[in-house]
Order: sequence, then structure tokens, then C-alpha cells
Amino acid sequence: MDPHQTYENPLITRYASAEMAGLWSSQRKFSTWRRLWVALARAERELGLDISEGQIEAMEARVEDIDFEAARRYEKKLRHDVMAHVHAFGDAAPEAKGIIHLGATSCYVTDNTDLILLRDALGKVRDLLVGSIDALAVFAERWKKEPCLGYTHFQPAQLVTIGKRATLWCQDLILDLTEVERRVADLRFLGVKGTTGTQASFLDLFDGDHARVEELDRRVAAEFAFDRVFPVTGQTYPRKLDSLVLSALTALGESAHRFGSDLRLLAHERELEEPFEADQVGSSAMAYKRNPMRAERMCSIARFLMAQQAAAGQTAATQWLERTLDDSAVRRMVLPQSFLAADALLTLYLNVVPGLVVRPSVVARHVARELPFMATEAILMAGVRAGGDRQDLHERIRIHSIAAADALKQGADQNDLLSRLQGDPAFSAVDLHATLAPRRFIGRCPKQVDAFLADEVEPIRRRYPGLMGQHQEVHV
Repeated sequence: MDPHQTYENPLITRYASAEMAGLWSSQRKFSTWRRLWVALARAERELGLDISEGQIEAMEARVEDIDFEAARRYEKKLRHDVMAHVHAFGDAAPEAKGIIHLGATSCYVTDNTDLILLRDALGKVRDLLVGSIDALAVFAERWKKEPCLGYTHFQPAQLVTIGKRATLWCQDLILDLTEVERRVADLRFLGVKGTTGTQASFLDLFDGDHARVEELDRRVAAEFAFDRVFPVTGQTYPRKLDSLVLSALTALGESAHRFGSDLRLLAHERELEEPFEADQVGSSAMAYKRNPMRAERMCSIARFLMAQQAAAGQTAATQWLERTLDDSAVRRMVLPQSFLAADALLTLYLNVVPGLVVRPSVVARHVARELPFMATEAILMAGVRAGGDRQDLHERIRIHSIAAADALKQGADQNDLLSRLQGDPAFSAVDLHATLAPRRFIGRCPKQVDAFLADEVEPIRRRYPGLMGQHQEVHV
């Protein structure tokens, strides 16, 4: 089929990395099924079942060599994907045909594979998060002393610094990293549980020997580096786990949307710009445009990601007794696409943050426009120390401030409050310019950045020493 005649998932073709796309590929999925069948047969042989080493070797030799067309033909006939691949594997390793999938139900391969993929995908998200945290920390360190106008309600407020603002974005990602690490630590294997979770088929195979069934569960889990299995299940692992995993990814989407939105606001103010390549076109009609398209893409993909958790939560809430199959189709879409979206967002972080462009002159102009208003309390105190009457000075400052604000609203280029006060005899003894040094108004911003980097970021850098200095390219 001509790929240009069918829908292409933009998460694959435009946004996510090839590595994350490969993790959720058919090759990775079905070769993992085969590795699970090999692990099951090996453990069953070691625990006394009549399975030969030659059968296991025959299976191992064909783990990666999958005839997808044969599997497709079998599924068309059988209407069952697991049995289709059992038959295709049996054709590839005929010596082992009779013992493949022995005692297992479909969820042995489907659910255990999903758990393996969830763990690997969470690991990739974790590593990209660490890189993004490091990138924002480097930016915060560089700009920790640079005063800029703070905003509340997107209205001018007290000064902060560019670096201090970046720690807010970074802190969001650290909270996300904590959740992702928790999800990785809490993952368990389904193991070998059977059709309703009772392990009855395996108990029959081992002639009622409970100890050998328990050991089979442990050995198969250990083969895939899981040290814990769910102690009780129905046929599937608890779909609650999917909901918890996606809640961590949703939280990442929230952080990315907030970061992208802030970049878009600051781009409008011309204080901060995302990277813009030499040949990049901002608008098809307006050649002068430099639109924040990466930040906009970040917000768009984040919106998609945040919507996925609802499907996972609804699926967890509607499982019937030991299982129902209405979880299957939705999970095939939601799980891979959520991780692809998370990967795309972190790729954007690692592309945008290292190339962020600060415009200090614009930042300083915005500070200068509002700073006289912020300095009025300092001016008042200086006037009192010079012998003035506090109440009289306060009233004069109030009148001059209102007049200066009105002038700005009517189009004045600069805040002339200082000039107005200089012309007022009541302030003749005050060094007004000394009250307007921007760094007088940034509070503890530089110290807060230093403490944040030392207490929050450095432990992460020590835990993941090989993940610093990452940079990613966006596809288009």
C-alpha cells in the first residue's frame, strides 16, 4: 500500500524520536513475546517438565526472525493475534512446536511484554527528563543575577531575575522526575498467572506442587530483571498501573505546556526567543515573522498527552471481574502514543533550552519602564531620612505616580516619574538615581537559584552522571 495514500501518525513521522518509535515497534513487541515463550520453556524444563534443551535452542535461534506475513495469514484465519504468532513461531522452530506457550494464556505474553515496554519507555523518559533539568539549570545559573520584570496576572509586578524564573520551569520537571522514578520503582511483573489468575494450569503441569509453580513465577520474572511480581491478579495485570503511569506522563505534559506558554508570552514581549535557524521561515506571508513555533508545538503536543490519561483511568475503572477485552484496543493506542508524545515534548525541551536567546536590552527597557513605580517606597524612606514629612511625601509620590502612569497609558515612551520627582522641591535632598538600581529589587533571587541548584539539581546530576549536556534536533 502506498504510504502516501494512507494516514501517517505525526508522532512517528514528525515529532517523536526514532528510538522511542522503535521501542513500540512490531519487531520489538513480537520478539519480546518470543523471548517470553523461551523463558517460560526454559524455566519449565529446569523445574522438571519434559522439554529438551534442543527445543529451547531452536526457539532461541528464531526469536528475531519473525515472518510477519505468515502471522498475518494465521490471524486472518484464527482471529486471534497470540495464537497467530504461536503458529508462526512453531513453523519457524518446528522442533519446539508442541511446547510453545505451554500452560500459558494470552496475557502471559501480551501483558508481560507491555510491562517490559513500559519499564523501558519510562527509563527513556527519565533520561530525557534529567537532560532537560540539567539544561534549564545551566540556563538558570547563567542568568541568575539578571533582573527582569516579574508578572502576576500577566501584569507588571516586582522584579525577579531571568535565572530565578527558569528555576520554576526546572522545578516542575524535577517533580515530574520524582513521579517517573516512583513509577519505575513500583513496576511489577505479571508473571505466570493463567486464565483467571489462579495458576491452575501450571499447578496441573507440576502435579499439584505449589512450590514449583511459585518458583516458575520467580524465575520467569528474574529472566526479565523484575524482582517482584503481582501477588494476585485476574488474567491481566491491574489496569490501575496504566493509569498511574499515564498520570506521570500527564504531569509532564502539564509542565511542558506551562513552559511553552511562558516562552510564547516572553517571545511576544521580545525578551526571550527560542532558537531560530538561518533558513527558517516564520510566516508564509509575513517574511519578517519569528513565530515561537517550537513552543507552540510543545503546547499542542502537551494538550494531546494530557488527554490520554482519561482513557487509561476509565479503562482501569471498567474492568469486569477477572478481565474484559474492551481494554485491548484502547491500550494499543493510548500507551504507545502517550510515550511518543512525552518523548516529543522532551525532545523539544532539549532542542529549545540550550539555544534560548535572551535580549538583555529589551529586558532592561521593560524594567526601566516600571522600576520607578517599584522604587517609590525606597524613595519615600530616603525622603524621610533627609528630613521630610512622611505623609506629605507619600501624597506627593502618589500624585506624581498617577500622572506618570497616565502618560504611559497615553503613549509616552518612557516612565517620567523620576523627572517629576526631581522637579519637586520636597525631594531635592534625595539621590533619586541611587534608589533605582534594579538589583536592589530582586530580593534573594541569586541566592535562591544557588540553593535550588545545590539542593535539588546537583543530587540528580550525581545520580545520573552520564546524562548531562544533552541536545536534541527536532524533525521539522
